[in-house]
Amino acid sequence: MLPAEYSVEDRTVIVTGAARGIGKGITRVLAEAGAKVMVTALTDRYLGPLAEELAAAGTPIETLAADATSAEDWERTMGLAMERWGRVDVLVNNLGDAISKPLIPLPGSGGGSPVSDEEWRSVLDVNLTQAFMGCRAVGPHLLERRRGRVINVSGFAARKGAPGLLTYSAAKAGLARFTQTLSLEWAPYGVTVNSIAPGFFPDPETGDPDEVAAARKRAEKMVPLGRVGELREVGLLALYLASDASRYMTGETLYLDGGVTHA
Repeated sequence: MLPAEYSVEDRTVIVTGAARGIGKGITRVLAEAGAKVMVTALTDRYLGPLAEELAAAGTPIETLAADATSAEDWERTMGLAMERWGRVDVLVNNLGDAISKPLIPLPGSGGGSPVSDEEWRSVLDVNLTQAFMGCRAVGPHLLERRRGRVINVSGFAARKGAPGLLTYSAAKAGLARFTQTLSLEWAPYGVTVNSIAPGFFPDPETGDPDEVAAARKRAEKMVPLGRVGELREVGLLALYLASDASRYMTGETLYLDGGVTHA
């Protein structure tokens, strides 16, 4: 039996971008552990199937189609959370996406379009602004209660850049500093702010089978542990950060990448 500090029973959690991939892995583990979870995504496409699956497993969740980069949608999200639960204990800012393009055309590279102004802003919004919006919406409630957990989902690009991932790497590095700085602002109020930086975590349920197979093949060569991550493994780390077992940790970015950032 686990020590009581690891329990998240009846803890209320909002997870953004949670209908598939890493967010889905986090949601499954927290719901299984007894947390009350609300998941948001831009559309209902994957929210319904996930809710049906977890309800059948005896771990029902709340779902809401909402844009995590929109202040107006965050008002709706918090409104529903307070209506259902009366409080929010944990916020998981999980939204993220990447593009692979150079800053400018590279001589001798054979072409390829560079990052446009719109793409630059979009990638920053999806990876960094979303955490700003989420923390701004939920933060006053956490600070008033003088307790709570914030978990920002970053990526190994926060520590280690790669050609073509300039925009994504800048956003994730910014998220690491956002996490660190906000943790200092909120520490006096009993609220911790940490970040998980996953490596290769393809979703075998919703990802393209060929792309998933290719990711597994690449991981055999690129990842020191020789494999991709399993979505549940991110959920288990989120479980620790959402529990009282992590109450003395704040401002950290934890790299869950099989050793990629050390290779």
